[in-house]
Amino acid sequence: MRRFGEFVQSLGGRYITAEDMGMETRDMDLVREVTPYVTGISENKGGAGNPSPITTYGVYMGMKAAAKFQFGTASLAGKKVLVQGIGHVGESLVKHLAEEGGQVIINDIDEERLALLSKKYNAAIVLGKDIYGLAVDIYAPCALGATINDDTIHQLRAKVIAGAANNQLADEIKHGHMLKEKGISYAPEFLINAGGIINVYAELAGYGKEEIKNKTANICNTTLAIFELSKKENISTHKAAFHIAQQRIQDAKKALN
Repeated sequence: MRRFGEFVQSLGGRYITAEDMGMETRDMDLVREVTPYVTGISENKGGAGNPSPITTYGVYMGMKAAAKFQFGTASLAGKKVLVQGIGHVGESLVKHLAEEGGQVIINDIDEERLALLSKKYNAAIVLGKDIYGLAVDIYAPCALGATINDDTIHQLRAKVIAGAANNQLADEIKHGHMLKEKGISYAPEFLINAGGIINVYAELAGYGKEEIKNKTANICNTTLAIFELSKKENISTHKAAFHIAQQRIQDAKKALN
């Protein structure tokens, strides 16, 4: 991790790193020993701490928005939700869903962990990779990317896709359009998993936990706006979100000039 930190340092601030899959705050603390260009460090070292719970909260808010658009209600009580990948974020999402009364199905390569969390949250288990044709309301990919691809997209029976995994669409343009054609409400992952970025950015901007949570809760409103724009313009939700993101970046650049 220190060697990684040295590489980040060599970029002179052009890149600021933080946690990703399989990393902890203690890893970021080690990186911080050799470079200031790191966030997501421990709270006792002045950081915002583990971003996973806030990432989860944003995904949960985005899922509720997608449910409202698709089913007419943001309530997830009684909804069948398949959570693929039960790491830090996946488990936290399962907890939110179980507390709201969702019917949770979990899938992971770690069968021992599946058994533990199944008992903890009263969740059903499905093993293996052949999961995409399951009769569920919501599919939440929270492991690796590109699970929505030419092979799986035709199998999908879920009406909502909302999860934390990065790059869920193997081909963002093609599969984004196909999901729209199939009537599946897809919450773009780079929008709804942004809670983690909001959390670590707080270390740079200097705002506290209350503002972190408020900003993350607003992901629900932004997701609804994306769905409405997608419907109005007859474009995929990925395209709608991407256009808004591009416009915000352009506006920010103009403000700096």
